[in-house]
Amino acid sequence: MNEFSIPVQSNKTLIKAGVIASVVAIILLITCILPAEYNIDPTGVGNKLGLTAIANVDQTPTEKVVIERGAQSDVLRSDTITITIPAGKGLEYKLNMAKHAHVEYEWQTDGTALYFDFHGEPAGDTTGYYESFSITTSNNMKGSLTTPFNGSHGWYWKNNSSNDVDVSLTTKGYYTIKG
Repeated sequence: MNEFSIPVQSNKTLIKAGVIASVVAIILLITCILPAEYNIDPTGVGNKLGLTAIANVDQTPTEKVVIERGAQSDVLRSDTITITIPAGKGLEYKLNMAKHAHVEYEWQTDGTALYFDFHGEPAGDTTGYYESFSITTSNNMKGSLTTPFNGSHGWYWKNNSSNDVDVSLTTKGYYTIKG
């Protein structure tokens, strides 16, 4: 029968290993994590490694760094826009979004009801396919969408009245504006 000897570490060795691990963690925090996540680079190492370029920080109070990969934005953004739907006409407003990207939205008019179709069109599709998420007539709507595919997602509004109607649209999520 073979006997195995399992080494037992002393308290001194365990404390030493814990201190070393803590020091390494602090160094990584200062040189890598803070520059990459928060653009805080007290040593300058994060900049030299290119880590500060991936930090999502405000450049000015109204401008954000946006890293885009195709139709997806890696930055949570929020926008409010007023769109005028001419009398007797229809208009679309779309957001480019990646598969499984999320957007919260709210829109309203001055009280005039509009026919609308909230839908998405897959990127690269040439067949004319689109998927409707909501079709009705209303003067407002609030909700959210987690996209089922890469592509453009948004609204088609039809104004059947004899006056122009302003739609106030607020969006918050991961997208780029197609318009």
